[in-house]
Amino acid sequence: MYNEKMLKLAVPIYVELLTAVVAVSVIDLLWVSGLGEAAIAAVTMATTVEYFAYGLILALPTGLTVLVGRRDGVAPVAPLIRSGWLLWLAGSTAIALPCVLLREPLARLLTADAATAALAADFLLVAMAGLPIYFAQTVADGVLKGLGNARIPMRNALICNALVIALDPLFIYGLGLGVQGAALATVLARALTLAVSLKTLARLAPRDAEGRAGAWQIIGTGLPMSGDFLARAVVGLLLMEIVARFGLAAQAGYGIGLKIMLVGVMAFYALRQAAMIRTARSEETGSPLRTGLLAGVAVAAALNLVAAPAAGLFTDDPEAAVSFLRWMTLYLIPFGGLIAAGGVAQASGRGSRLLAATLAGFAVQLPLAYLLSSWLGLPGVWLAMAAGTTVSLAAAPVRRAGAPGRAPGPAPRSTRTAADPRCDP
Repeated sequence: MYNEKMLKLAVPIYVELLTAVVAVSVIDLLWVSGLGEAAIAAVTMATTVEYFAYGLILALPTGLTVLVGRRDGVAPVAPLIRSGWLLWLAGSTAIALPCVLLREPLARLLTADAATAALAADFLLVAMAGLPIYFAQTVADGVLKGLGNARIPMRNALICNALVIALDPLFIYGLGLGVQGAALATVLARALTLAVSLKTLARLAPRDAEGRAGAWQIIGTGLPMSGDFLARAVVGLLLMEIVARFGLAAQAGYGIGLKIMLVGVMAFYALRQAAMIRTARSEETGSPLRTGLLAGVAVAAALNLVAAPAAGLFTDDPEAAVSFLRWMTLYLIPFGGLIAAGGVAQASGRGSRLLAATLAGFAVQLPLAYLLSSWLGLPGVWLAMAAGTTVSLAAAPVRRAGAPGRAPGPAPRSTRTAADPRCDP
């Protein structure tokens, strides 16, 4: 059983997530590719640092989405939003300042090549200084999603992408700023997008003045999601180390395969956010677990279909990437169910149990990857990924995921009508 309204909510979230990933990891890379391999490597490494920084702040927008959803129309929301902005100020400073000051050691940690490290440090100087702008956008989007509006965050992501596409060539080549120009263009694009977003938020957000909201409640609600994100990022790096033992071609194939697979995987995360939003707002979700499993089947089938031509866009020897995508069928189906159903667990106060299940899966996956890879080669790594995700799904609190309105807090409220201005972009 699925819920049509949840799927409609997931579509703009998918577009938002996909375009946000494109803006960060592809557009800058495409424009700096004309500067040489060192520039490409520098931007790749610098955006990896930003990826981890995002994981550190993720608890804030996630906690706001869930708590705003629970309170909207039932209890004052403005105090919660004010607490969110105070947390943004503290969190942005605590994360961005050390990243700026330590940019050169960070760059040297990521590469032994002095020229590449210098370029990465130049990029990090601007990108890390611009983190508060990026984080502010996630806060604004988190509040809007809590209010049940996913179309405005999608619009914001599309605006930002368009600006990056236009500004990158101007700053990189027109002004001759090179790699640092790519970072400046991205930060400026995000700043302009944020200005539009804040104006919209000021119009749509409730202005109730009474009530209290604890900062720790926001962080505590979103912390499991942040932990899940960071754990997956760390495990991804460890798997890259295992794959690297099989040579450069295997490592390149793995990297290419991951980029292609990301297009499909974003559908699972869109379903998770949609389930989280509707659960927090005590609205029907249908069965996110079943929907996620079906999405896993659909994504796996699509990736098998496009594996060869898609990998061929990146390399003249797509065999390793194609093999990876074929094996991922065993991984994607349980992963789709785990991620989609996880949104209900997160919004209904079971996020810590979900994180524990994720870590249990990784505790199985990593040793198994080392063991099976020495016996079966690369297929052993892919089998370990499937086994670890299956363990996480079996241990996750997803069996009651289809039950609507389980979130602690307000009683179910009636669904907003189209006349409510907060439903419009």
